[in-house]
Amino acid sequence: MDDEYLERALNFIRDKASEYADAKATRIHLWEFRKSKKALLMRNAELAGYKTAAAQEREAYADDEYVELLEGLKVAVEKEEVLRYQMKAAELKLDVWRSKEASQRAEKKRYGA
Repeated sequence: MDDEYLERALNFIRDKASEYADAKATRIHLWEFRKSKKALLMRNAELAGYKTAAAQEREAYADDEYVELLEGLKVAVEKEEVLRYQMKAAELKLDVWRSKEASQRAEKKRYGA
């Protein structure tokens, strides 16, 4: 494994860290916002005449805005996971390099080189 290979893995992690953080923040924001959206939609259902919490919840979950929010959450999770596994792969490359270097040092020490 040459220095260029190692450098590319390090650069990838550095370059993608901000993008990964943004993707994670978006996913968490949408995950939390869905609770607020559900509450707002349940209130709208109540104003529309649905008296029970179960009926309000059903209307909230069936609302197009809620379904759209879930689609956005799906996209956010997918983006975060792709970036997470790409970064994990780059970290594994560094681990392989580290192991090879340790093995080479041990071999040199063992044979007195």
